[in-house]
Amino acid sequence: MFEGLKKSLGLRHRRAMVLSSPIAGRVLPLADVSDQTFADGLLGEGVAIQPTGDRVVAPADAKIETIFPTGYAVALHTHDGLDVLVHVGLDTVALRGRHFTVHVETGDMVHRGDVLIEFDRKAIEEEGLDLTVPILVCNALEFSSLDGAEGRYVNELDDLIVVRER
Repeated sequence: MFEGLKKSLGLRHRRAMVLSSPIAGRVLPLADVSDQTFADGLLGEGVAIQPTGDRVVAPADAKIETIFPTGYAVALHTHDGLDVLVHVGLDTVALRGRHFTVHVETGDMVHRGDVLIEFDRKAIEEEGLDLTVPILVCNALEFSSLDGAEGRYVNELDDLIVVRER
């Protein structure tokens, strides 16, 4: 009965959604990524991870919207309504799939923790490529705030990003 009044006064409780980390490593601010497309937030807001692991897992229950056949990126739509992009490395498209193994297909429904992509971290580094992994919420403008775990080390499925509803 009072929900409309609460909303108009800005008193409505804003639900927080937590996106888990799809990969282990050290969390960096997105602005520190050497690729300006990511650093400037042109594709969305989020964080980046310097990976210590060699796989990407589903950060939430979600639908696979796009999985690049070469394995360097995956886009998901979570059950909470987040459009998430996980991009393994910078300029890794040049590898044309070398060093990546894809475990899902576009349209698949996945559960938090399911393995999506495996990659050979050492081989990619030996190719001279930056393995920084940007993790973006591409529809961040639909939410009131997005807070990442910059400066921390995270394991797979640790809390990574908190998004609050408008």
